[in-house]
Amino acid sequence: MKVDDSQKVREDKSFRILFVCLGNICRSPTAEGVVRDLAARENPPMEIVIDSAGTAGYHIGAAPDPRSQGAARRRGIDISGLRARRVEPSDYSKFDLILAMDRDNLRALQAARPDNARAQLRLFLEYAPQSGLSEVPDPYYGADRDFELVLDLCTAAARGLIDELQQRA
Repeated sequence: MKVDDSQKVREDKSFRILFVCLGNICRSPTAEGVVRDLAARENPPMEIVIDSAGTAGYHIGAAPDPRSQGAARRRGIDISGLRARRVEPSDYSKFDLILAMDRDNLRALQAARPDNARAQLRLFLEYAPQSGLSEVPDPYYGADRDFELVLDLCTAAARGLIDELQQRA
């Protein structure tokens, strides 16, 4: 008998987070790298599993945009090993929290959400109210400074997210 992985009971107690943007080459891999780095440096025993994906399949298998990699590298974060993938129906069961970079992607996630979904869907910048923004702007057609802004916003939201996770523990 074949068992659907999405229905298996998780044995580990880690908290699982998926970051989502459109193509999974700019914002969501940046968020993944920032949260992974910050959690490792500031709270190594934190049990979290982090991944990223896109709502569209434009860049499946591609590394993050070179400008995203460069901006992250300048801050000591290596995202070069990440590869783009598309959100899958099983992600809604595998992850506890799916964080969208903007409202369009949040709507796409809500529309594709299976009935048996367990993941909570939110905007990533809800964890950075001090930013005054609700969405991480897409830097794809922008300049280097736009990729730096994405890093600033992801860092602020990552701190808020990690603080909330520490309070839950």
